[in-house]
Formats: sequence, structure tokens, C-alpha cells
Amino acid sequence: MVDFGACVRDGAAHGRLVVQPRMGFSDPATMRAGLAATRGAAARTVGTITVDAHTRVGHLDAVATALREGIDLNGYPLVSHPAATTAQVLSGIQGEDFPVQVRHGSANPVDIFRALLAVRLGATEGGPVSYCLPYGRTPLSESVRNWEVSCELFAQLRDTGMEPHLETFGGCMLGQLCPPSQLVAISVLEALFFVQHGIRSVSVSYAQQTDPTQDREAIAALRRLCRELLPAVDWHVVVYTYMGLYPETLDGAYRLLGQAAELAVVGGAQRLIVKTASESRRIPTIDENVRALEYAAWAAGRVPPARARAHDDADSRTYEEAAALVGAVLNLAPDVGRALLLAFKRGYLDIPYCLHPDNRGDTRSFIDGDGRLRWESTGALPLGRSPRRGGGGRFTSADLLKDLSYMRRKFDSPMAVDMA
Repeated sequence: MVDFGACVRDGAAHGRLVVQPRMGFSDPATMRAGLAATRGAAARTVGTITVDAHTRVGHLDAVATALREGIDLNGYPLVSHPAATTAQVLSGIQGEDFPVQVRHGSANPVDIFRALLAVRLGATEGGPVSYCLPYGRTPLSESVRNWEVSCELFAQLRDTGMEPHLETFGGCMLGQLCPPSQLVAISVLEALFFVQHGIRSVSVSYAQQTDPTQDREAIAALRRLCRELLPAVDWHVVVYTYMGLYPETLDGAYRLLGQAAELAVVGGAQRLIVKTASESRRIPTIDENVRALEYAAWAAGRVPPARARAHDDADSRTYEEAAALVGAVLNLAPDVGRALLLAFKRGYLDIPYCLHPDNRGDTRSFIDGDGRLRWESTGALPLGRSPRRGGGGRFTSADLLKDLSYMRRKFDSPMAVDMA
């Protein structure tokens, strides 16, 4: 039986970080070759099928035109390809030791989930908040309803003997400049939403940010909140390699990926989504993905065993803020979906620099002089008074642009030092 959660647990039990690419190809033969190469990499891997942008927003006529005219898409059109085609892509590759996850980015993923069931693919990701607010103008209330239906549909896989697995994308909101406490809170809340609608195997995400110490605090907070709120659920932590402006130099890209691998191991995560050295320029090739997977596995294996076991779950400001956010949201309503809607309406959750109509937009963040991501303005977040940015003056658009390129400048600099 293919069980995504069990496969990751087995990797952790053997002391190996599971590494995963984000590859997406529209051509079935290329997709199959990518999965085969991922499975054959010198690393403990799981596979990825990334859905194309047209399918994510339901533009299936555009997909049909592209397939008819031989136009390349930026991902695999899972809904439009016949189930038999996708089954052939997976045949002889997917198995107990190599499950495949579908990644899609949709606020209305019902058709995608139906396609998953048709080919018995048991792992995917997203969430009612994280696949709505950053990506378009779909009302949050619609996304919540769509994801309720999708979760309950996905849970039916259990009737076939498979255990469906859902990963939250909440720990990756906007990819960057959302303070870690809110990333942790939304990741946990989306996991609770999944569980409420029938999912028993989940992973909670966290995207590498700007300071390794703060990132370790965030993963510790994420693990602690999951232990407190999901005691009867199979869960694990997945770290995403930095999702903002990526280093342009080969050396900088690999050092940042290596830091992400070390963060995952030291933080107690079980899985890492990698990025390649070509991320700043173009979509990576199969070979570039494999090299990134193997490098990440090598970097993870270099972490001394004592550091790999030294997970710090002590109180931190990140944990205190995340716990306050989660508690305030859950107190709004017994139904998690309803609570999320009320939280955004009242500003208890508020994503910096997010222009979605259902986001109040009263919060701002900044990178302080030590490289930590902090609140500039907390709006109506239930956090009390937050430390202010030093140096006086208002945070300007020039400051924002500087912060957006912080990691690229840091890792491309010839004087940069890995501080992980």
C-alpha cells in the first residue's frame, strides 16, 4: 500500500531526511522521466507532480487548446489527461518506498481531488487560506467551502485501503516577509481544518526565512503546537527551502540550500522541499533537480548526530505569538473554517503586503539589523504591543524592496558567511 505519511516516518526512523523536488512537466513522458530520476537519486526521496497554472484556476479550455496544439504548459494537466495516461506515468515508479505527491495551488481544487481519486494518488497539499489569499481574488468563504468538499472527498480514499495525506501550505504564506509566528499559526490551523473534515495524516509546512535561529524557534513552536493540538493524528513537519528572491550565484544557491537542509535536521523536521541552483533564472531541468536533491541529502547527512537530536522546544517569542494567534482564532467558533473567516474579518489573522480583498492589510513586517523577521505593525492581531523597528522614521517602499532582496544579497556576497 502506498502511504505517504508512513514513508516519511520510515525515513525519520532510519535517520534520513526525506527530500523532495517541486518539478512539474506537462508532457507525460517527461513527467515519468522526472519521477524515475527522482526515485533513482542518491537520497531518500518522494516524488512530485506539479499541476499547471490553467488547471489551478479551472481554465480547462485553455488546457485543451494547449494539448491539442502541442503548447507546453508549466505543469502537469492532471484533470485533463485521461486517468489511464497518468496511471502509465506512475506505473512501476510509485510504490511503498516512493509515494508521489500532487502540488497544485488551487482555491477550488474539487476537480483536482476527483482526478487524484481516479488514479489513487494519496498525497497532495494546500489549504483554504494558503491557496486563496496570495494567489487571486477568490473569496475566502468560497475557498473554505471548496476545501471542505475536497477534504471530505479525499478522505474517501480510505475506503480503498489507502491513507490520504494532506500537507498544509500555511507555513509558506507569500513565500517571504510574513513573520514566523503567523506562518506557524496558519499551518497549524489548516491542519486542524483538514482533521475536522476527515483527514488523519497531515504534514505542517514552514518556509525557511531570514534567520536560522528564528527559524529553529519557529519549527520548535510548530512541533509543540502539533503535539498539543493534534495528539491523535499522524503528522510530520516539512521545511521549504527559501521561497523569495533566490541567490543568482551557484555558490550562494548551494549554501542557502545547505542551510535549509541543516535547519530541517536540527529543527526536527522530517522532509525538505528543495530548490535548485537555477531557480533565479528559469524552470530547472530534471538533472538540476536531481543534483539539488543529492546535495540536500549530503548536507543533511553532515549534521553531527548530537545536533540532529538537540531539538529545543522551550518557550520563545515565536511560540508565544503563534499560540496566542491559534488560541484567539479557535475561540471564535467551534468550526475551524468559520473561525478562519471570522479571524480575517476581525484582523486576528492579517498577512503583510497581501492585497487580497479578504485580508485587512493592517500589518507590516521588516528585517531587523540582526536579520530577524519582525512585526513593524500588528494591526488587530491579538499579540499586544510588538517591538518597534529601531532607527526612527516610517518603513518605506525602498525599505521593502531592500528586505525582499535581503537573502539574495546575503548569499551572493563574496563576504557572506554561513551562520547556520
